[in-house]
Order: sequence, then structure tokens, then C-alpha cells
Amino acid sequence: MSQVAARFLFAIGLSIGVVQAGCGTSPTKSTPSDTPASSTGAAFGGGALDRGLTSVTLQLNWFPEAEHGGFYAALVKGYYREAGLDVRILPGGPDTPVLQQVARRAATFGVVNADNILFGRAQEAPVVALMAPLQTSPRCLIVHESSRIRDFNDLKNMTIAMSSNNAFSHFLRHKVSLEGVKIVPYSGNVAQFLLNADYAQQGYVFSEPFVARKQGGDPKVLMLSDLGFNPYTSLLFTHDAQLKEGPEIVGKMVAASIRGWAKYIESPDDANGAIHRANPEMGLDILAFGAQKLRPLVLDPVAEQQGIGTMSFSRWQTLADQLVETDQLKSQEVHVEQAFTTEFLPSK
Repeated sequence: MSQVAARFLFAIGLSIGVVQAGCGTSPTKSTPSDTPASSTGAAFGGGALDRGLTSVTLQLNWFPEAEHGGFYAALVKGYYREAGLDVRILPGGPDTPVLQQVARRAATFGVVNADNILFGRAQEAPVVALMAPLQTSPRCLIVHESSRIRDFNDLKNMTIAMSSNNAFSHFLRHKVSLEGVKIVPYSGNVAQFLLNADYAQQGYVFSEPFVARKQGGDPKVLMLSDLGFNPYTSLLFTHDAQLKEGPEIVGKMVAASIRGWAKYIESPDDANGAIHRANPEMGLDILAFGAQKLRPLVLDPVAEQQGIGTMSFSRWQTLADQLVETDQLKSQEVHVEQAFTTEFLPSK
């Protein structure tokens, strides 16, 4: 494994060497509800398990927010129950080892990004992606409109706050000269951005830009996907053994989740209410904004034709090549065909 990826995994300290990194950043670091959201009971997390339902858990990669909207829609609209599943959604946070949880089967399903799956497979984590709700990555840099920066090549003689471990930051530094740029750790909020006109920072397009503008800033968004780094985001994944031992459960989870994502981009209010209850600092206004921004990320031209959640070998291979090119993985560590399956996606 490359030194970059090895350092990345060591920092997380996972006993089995798998990794969860770089999920959606959020302007809030609130403490989610102590009780996981559940598809049974009058309130989320309450009530006894219904007879006849199969109990499964879904471990999120971050505090509940818009990037998880489709899963919450499937929960609150009863799609999981209709499929025979009692789903508990487990909130994440900055140190949540999602891949480890699924790899050791402490959680049935998880949510991560495609680069995380490839890093995990390189360390022999038995995990496999099942569907990709977000076809276009929401990852972005926000700069000041007043700075006259129009694309990534204009990033010169300034400060950029971003994680040095995330795959996108390695790609950015590899592709762009960043002349005179000072890179500092990302603080998790927009406070410094609002104070400094020569300051940029990482974000998700439906999160940090909204907060910055609401607080009087003038954010302009530079999408990493426009630079060519576009991993599938908010992937639903599971353990290899789950595919063999319970493929019917996997199929039900995928189908209900796809149905939930379709509902969320059509009518997000109920799901946003559930997210807000699970993470009160994620206000309904930012969630409404997030749902609006998510629609074109979920329904890009490919998904319009092939369906929500679609994945292709070529997209996975492109990402793998980028991780190798930026020395985050070695070519012999990459086995794209093992990283995902389209078996449970609807055929078009």
C-alpha cells in the first residue's frame, strides 16, 4: 500500500485496517439523537420490533443531513417496512469507522463514498457497494465571489482549508499548481471564511455555501467534479457475506432505498423533518436547500436513463486510476470488480 494510504489508515486506528474517511462535511457538529431512527414505533427509535420484519442497521458516515435524505425518506414513508425490513439508522460523526462497523458485521449496511470502498478493499475489508444515490459528487471548494476566482487554476496566493487525508485533496494538489497557496486544516465551520477574503475551504455544495451566505458571506462554488474527481457519493454498501447469506435482504434494502431516494428528490419535507429531529442543528431551511441542490446530483443524464443508484465499471475504474495516479493506492491493490455489484439494481 502507498505511504499516503497507509498513513491514512493508521490515523484512524482500525484494528482490521479498514478506513472511513472524507464523508460529507457539515457546518454543524451537533450531537444526534441518542436513539437511532427506526422504522417501527410511533416515534423514531421507539416501539417494539414488529413480528415478521427482519431487523437490520444502517450506519451513516456523518451526522444526519441531506446527503442521507433518501434513506430517511424510505424510513418515514414506510418503504422499508413494506419490504419486510425493520431498519435502524445509526447516526455517524467525524470519527465513525463505518467500514469497520460493516466489515466486522456490527452493522448490516453502511453509507460511505466510493473512494472509501476502494481503500477498504485494498486492505482486504470484505465490503461491497450496492447502489450510488449521488451520481455527481457534492464535494466543492468555496471561494469568495469578490476574489474574482473563476476556476481552480485561479487558486493562487491564498489560504485553503481542507483535510490533507481526503482523496479529493490529493487529487487537487496533483492537478492544480496552487502557486503561493497555504493549506491549513479544515475547521468544520465557515468562521474563518467569513473573516478572510483570501480564504477558501472545502465543503459540500448543499451545506457550507448555504451557511456562509446566510451569515453574510459571498460564497462561490468550485465543484471538484468539474476538475475530474467525481466518486460516487453516499453509497449503500454491505459485507460480502451478506450477499451470500441473505441476498433477499440485500435486494429488499436496495429496492426500498432507491424508492426512498426517488421520493426524497420529489418531495423531501417528511424526510427532512426526520433528519431535523435526529440532528436538531440541521435546520429545515438548510435541509430544504440541500434537497433542491441534490436533485441534479442524483438524477444526472445517466441516472435519468438507467435509474437512481446506477453504477458502472468505467466510473469505478476511473476513480481507481486516479487514486493510483495520486499515489494513494498501488495498482496491485486495486480490484475494481470486487468493489461493487449491480446485481440488485433494477434493469432498464
